[in-house]
Amino acid sequence: MPGSLHVAYITPEMVPFLKTGGLADVSAALPKALARLGCRVTVVLPRYGSITLPPGEFRGQTEVPGGGTTGYFVARTDDGVEVVFVEHPPFFDRPRPYGWDDDPLRFALLARAGLEYFRTRGERPDVFHAHDWQTGLVPVDLKALYWDDPTLRRTASVFTIHNVAYQGVFGTDVLGVLGLPGHLGAPFALGYGGGISYLKGGTEFAEMVSTVSPSYAHEIQGDEHGFGLQETVRSRSEDVVGILNGVDYEVWDPSADPYIVERYSPDDLAGKGRCKGDLLAAFGLAHSPDLPVVGVTSRLVWQKGFDVVAGAWWDLLQRPVRMVVLGTGDEGVQAGLAGLAQREPERFAVRFTYDEDLAHRIMAGADMFLMPSRSEPCGLTQMYALRYGTVPIVRSTGGLVDTVEPWNPATGEGTGFRFDHADGTGLIWALDQALDAHSDREGWERLMRNGMAKDFSWERSAREYVDVYHRAREKV
Repeated sequence: MPGSLHVAYITPEMVPFLKTGGLADVSAALPKALARLGCRVTVVLPRYGSITLPPGEFRGQTEVPGGGTTGYFVARTDDGVEVVFVEHPPFFDRPRPYGWDDDPLRFALLARAGLEYFRTRGERPDVFHAHDWQTGLVPVDLKALYWDDPTLRRTASVFTIHNVAYQGVFGTDVLGVLGLPGHLGAPFALGYGGGISYLKGGTEFAEMVSTVSPSYAHEIQGDEHGFGLQETVRSRSEDVVGILNGVDYEVWDPSADPYIVERYSPDDLAGKGRCKGDLLAAFGLAHSPDLPVVGVTSRLVWQKGFDVVAGAWWDLLQRPVRMVVLGTGDEGVQAGLAGLAQREPERFAVRFTYDEDLAHRIMAGADMFLMPSRSEPCGLTQMYALRYGTVPIVRSTGGLVDTVEPWNPATGEGTGFRFDHADGTGLIWALDQALDAHSDREGWERLMRNGMAKDFSWERSAREYVDVYHRAREKV
């Protein structure tokens, strides 16, 4: 029964406390959905310097091997989720969460502190759920250091790969500093390319491994998307499960969104037109209701394919379309997109920042939403776009395949447009298909409503995770 489970959920980021990507959204929404199923969920999170602590209480401190004294501040969300903030200012009170020379020590401390929080209280969760390379040592430590501990002995773990491209690769000397046995640097354990990988460790040592979409679980076992870890993942194939991320419809729903100028629903789409006008005004573009707007909210990096967009500038200028871009990323990609806006400022506009308010306004005001990703483990924004009746144009990869169904004008089925090759030809082909469909107002509204009817709620995903937790417990 779900209600009998206590899940210890260890993560490097969580909305609303800190966000650099989709992991933060998942770390807020999945525990909330698990709590609604009756699970007890305790989230363990670093107390970064930028975090303003919510009401709660300080629950003492402990000595973390290799890390010094660590404090714990505990709060509870309105959804019944307990959040334990790991306080260690020398490691976490910094202007950014990642990209420091001592990251292997910082996130080793997070893993160990999360385990010590429960051990020092004599409390045994049913399962530890760790996320991405930053917590990859949780399953490793459970096996190497706590396997016979009176409290945590033989506790199961689940490890989720959100993006296999980010692997946490460091030198083998880290093992000695952390008090881990040297043989863990071998290829059958954390060993990777002459060093060690925290992501590989989590994948090797957890009882169950999950990814964030069924297609991605398959893709990372192949050479194109495995980023060197495909053999490791293949070796665990019987224990690898792809569970599609969900959407928190309390946050992303045009019928209740507080950020947008007028709310709307599948039964009354009139408000979307006003949202479009509001979006154009926000970006300083003229209001031309019939000219479609393509929206982008993303990290502007190679993996997301936006160098392809920048490279297709001439073809884009020939199309009857406008584009608004919100996000930050690689300097070269940003320069290419900025060049597009400079060539045609009446139709193309960019904002190189992250703005939650504007992200919602793009979802509501754009006609189409572009995701040309080379690799997309799951993707959340295309699912947001579907709920807002903003038709996605995506590359056929990962979770984009699992969530966007190609539009068939003959049958009136489908929710968007997909293209196979990460190049300008594929991108422009899909855009032309979308522009052609947009010219048929009746068909376009059906396409919009098809997407708005899709249900990617977290309850479905949470039930699948509960099944995975039980499978993990059966393995120890």
